[in-house]
Amino acid sequence: MAFYKRSLRNRIFFSMILLILLASVLIAVVTIFQYREEARDYHRERLLRKEANIMENIDYVLQNTTYPIETDQIPLIFKEKIYEIKDIHKLELYLYDLDGNLLKSSKASFFKDTTHSKIPSYVLEALESGSDKHFVEGFNEEGQDYQSAYSVITDLYFKPLAILYLPYIEDDGFINKELKENLSRLGMAYLVMLLIAIVLAYFLSKYITRSLNDVSQKILETRLNKRNKKIVLNENSTEEINMLVKAYNGMIDELEVSAAQLATNEREAAWREMAKQVAHEIKNPLTPMRLTVQSFHRKFDPADPDAHRKVEEYSNTLIQQIDTMSSIAEAFSTYAKMPAQQDETLNVVLITKLALEIFNENYIYYFPEEKELIARFDRTQLIRVVTNLIKNSIQAIEQAEVEEPRIEVRVFSEGNNAVITVKDNGIGVAEENLSKVFEPKFTTKTSGMGLGLAMVKKIVQTYKGKITLESTENEQTTFKVSFPKS
Repeated sequence: MAFYKRSLRNRIFFSMILLILLASVLIAVVTIFQYREEARDYHRERLLRKEANIMENIDYVLQNTTYPIETDQIPLIFKEKIYEIKDIHKLELYLYDLDGNLLKSSKASFFKDTTHSKIPSYVLEALESGSDKHFVEGFNEEGQDYQSAYSVITDLYFKPLAILYLPYIEDDGFINKELKENLSRLGMAYLVMLLIAIVLAYFLSKYITRSLNDVSQKILETRLNKRNKKIVLNENSTEEINMLVKAYNGMIDELEVSAAQLATNEREAAWREMAKQVAHEIKNPLTPMRLTVQSFHRKFDPADPDAHRKVEEYSNTLIQQIDTMSSIAEAFSTYAKMPAQQDETLNVVLITKLALEIFNENYIYYFPEEKELIARFDRTQLIRVVTNLIKNSIQAIEQAEVEEPRIEVRVFSEGNNAVITVKDNGIGVAEENLSKVFEPKFTTKTSGMGLGLAMVKKIVQTYKGKITLESTENEQTTFKVSFPKS
């Protein structure tokens, strides 16, 4: 069943085969049911025809008898005639009085017939209550199906005289033979159809899934850090495949824009952090340099007229350069500041989902525990927090080269805080590095500036939140971001 669920091609193939098999079974069942219904109707109509003919013979005997037409005279009236009627119609017949007691039977025997000596009471009740004084029932005796007919015999003046009982054996040999032959023909026809369906299902499933496999392969090759190729449409592709390919190509265009925007944002963030570092390094020596030059200016001996002029010129020049460096440092510091916050009331569940949509890795799973979680936050910076954590997890997984990578993103409430957790089964963080992860320029990777997690921490702290880390080396890592709800 897992194999069936895994492949669309297998689903199409086996579904068509199963459809043919179910159709053949259903038609066979319907055919058998139809034959049985026709057999039952045939035997019932045949019994009624024989009964009508026998009743005509009985009326003829009654009209031409010399005995008084009375119930107690029935055995004498039909003493020999009952056997003639049996031979003509090839059917046993029994005559009963109106109380259901046997009067005469066509069944020759040296012993008294006790099997049909009495008509059941429910039959008598049915004959009395019925308007046509007629009753038919079916039963099985010793594995043989029977239909029996009960009719009231009347005299010439329509006075009830006796009850006629006709047991009829249902001989289905011919019908069963026809049924077997018909089922054999149907079986051969459906066998041919099954073989045709297998071939057709194979090529049809292969044709349908070939385009899907191409799309799937392209999706697997899609990466955020490279230029992805679009899929060229085949002229013979179906409308559904064309729509899927167009959607994929549209996604590639949007992905390129998102990737470019993300790269630009990361470069800007990196430059901001670097600018702060440069500004810090430049500002530190400026004040001591200025004080040193001023002190030298005060202590220099003014007796030398040329020396005084030279020192003054030197001091002015040095102070001017220092002021220039200070202005440059101030410009870097201004550039390094985070952009003005554009706080808004947003749904953390929705924004987190939007942030995850730029990633194509199929091992990223999103588990929001609530449909709506409202907080005050800058939309762009919240997306930046999520994307940086996801990228960090992807890089950790690529370093670990795990066989079954998995990243779980959860959003839930914890008291008055909104919480986002990102858990991966990547390389993890060594215990000695846990306290350094959020420091600027710290990284264990061969590339990158180590500013991503530091920037995440600064953004979260700006909104009075906190970020924590739990990690087991070579097993898993979980980042937890929490900040106040609205």
